[in-house]
Amino acid sequence: MITALISRKGGVGKTTTAVNLAAALAAQGLRVLLVDLDSQASASLSLGIDRSRLAPSSADVLLAGLPAVQAVRTTSVSGLDLITASVDLIRAEAELGAFRAKEGRLKAVLAPIVRDYDFVFLDCPSSLSLLPVNAVVAADAFIVPVVPQFLAVTGVRNLIAAAERTAFDHGSRVRPLGLLLTMVDYRIKSTRLTVDELRSEYGSLVFAMEIRVNTRLAEAPGAGQTIFQYDPKATGAAAYQLMAGEFVMRAKQGGQSAA
Repeated sequence: MITALISRKGGVGKTTTAVNLAAALAAQGLRVLLVDLDSQASASLSLGIDRSRLAPSSADVLLAGLPAVQAVRTTSVSGLDLITASVDLIRAEAELGAFRAKEGRLKAVLAPIVRDYDFVFLDCPSSLSLLPVNAVVAADAFIVPVVPQFLAVTGVRNLIAAAERTAFDHGSRVRPLGLLLTMVDYRIKSTRLTVDELRSEYGSLVFAMEIRVNTRLAEAPGAGQTIFQYDPKATGAAAYQLMAGEFVMRAKQGGQSAA
């Protein structure tokens, strides 16, 4: 199963979720691949890859024809493989236009390796530009991380609709697996109202598990570690372990429609 993590807004815990959800599933003995598609390479750096060692990256696979298997590398997390990102992805928007079926390029280049894994995660840049569109076309499902703040949630329905429209236009059957509430801080008075509003509007599409604000989660990427390596007793580690269980349950049930 291929899952894209998408958002139009940065700073919503998208990469934190990609890294730690992938690590939590790998800890269960599953084979997991994380594909970093963001030119900032945050997921790659969060897994301890030095900036000087990002090549070969997803840019080489997408733009230069490097077989995906040659870009896959192991990580410090047993069972979790990675295709890094690099600054070369900045060229993707312009250079993908040279390919026939440019929106399906990612799906095509990953096809030879996806069957080697139980789960594949695509960590996308925060937009619905050509790279996230490629991810939506390649994916079976997508997750939208949402911070329960007014400005962060106003565009959620438009984002889901745009992703589903993109999938329909390109013959993909991708469906939303769920909205994940991240960086939840109930010390802020408006948080409860926003959470209740989201759950009322989207119902079971919202993950039951919430990822609360946690300092250790924020610190772990700077150490190049998952939360389970950095502080396995942190509340953030427990949250992502529980979220992984809910993810697997939803994956078995299939995605949902936001309609």
